[in-house]
Amino acid sequence: MDQELEDLRRLVDCRAVLEHAGWTLDARQSSVNCAKYRGGQAQIVIVTHQGQGWFDPLSDARGDVFALAQYLWGGTLGHARRALRPLAGIAPVMRPELHPGQHPPAPVDAPKVWAQAKQLVAGSQGWVYLTEQRGLPAATLNRAVQAEVLREGIYGTVWALHRTAQDAPCGWEMRGPHYKGFCRGGGKALFWLGALANARRVAVAESAIDALSLGTLEDWPPGTAYLSTGGGFGSRTAEVIRALVPPGSRLVAATDQDPGGELLAERLRGIARASCAGFGRLRPKAKDWNAQLKGE
Repeated sequence: MDQELEDLRRLVDCRAVLEHAGWTLDARQSSVNCAKYRGGQAQIVIVTHQGQGWFDPLSDARGDVFALAQYLWGGTLGHARRALRPLAGIAPVMRPELHPGQHPPAPVDAPKVWAQAKQLVAGSQGWVYLTEQRGLPAATLNRAVQAEVLREGIYGTVWALHRTAQDAPCGWEMRGPHYKGFCRGGGKALFWLGALANARRVAVAESAIDALSLGTLEDWPPGTAYLSTGGGFGSRTAEVIRALVPPGSRLVAATDQDPGGELLAERLRGIARASCAGFGRLRPKAKDWNAQLKGE
């Protein structure tokens, strides 16, 4: 698997690509789940799946963001990769508005669902997934379970809690043998393990599993909190970091060893500057911290 391709598929929004290419949103004929873009008199592209898929209603053209880049500009997969790198994590400027009779996706009652979710316990499917496939030791999992930031869903899918600046559950990362994503109807904010209020060092990774892996590799030093953005970097994530990172602490961008990781690191540098915090960049020797923990 080419990790950069997977990262760009996750981080680049088809709507942002079309805006970058000069296409315009037809707001009157779009909905929150189906955005219609026009590139000229007879050029139309419909974007679906919250920016992760698209199709041309006038032809058989369709696919992911790489197929869209080649549809717009031609060239090889390598050309598409180079074109998409600068767009990683960029949100579209224009968003469809709700029409009369339409309803936004129902938000999940995150505190209630989280409180009722299964506990992660030794020997459960999620526990086995994290220890055997992800290489995390039991001591790390016990630390996270005691902090009440891990739960377990169906089919051994592990949930990693995201909270707002007011410490309220708002969503969770979901990782398992057969699934990777974020809870539907939830809000991505920030996962953290460790006391942020007293932290002298704040390490920000791209996934909860990477944050737990880095903490394991560093043997959980006192005064360090480990965070995850859950992939991407929305306004709520930035807001929570600004609110919770203590002034005078050191914000460390412990993001992946790829272009998406470098882009996120630069955004964290800006937040550190605005928050009167120091800044550092920590790169894994492997593609990410979990891969390094497993010796890949």
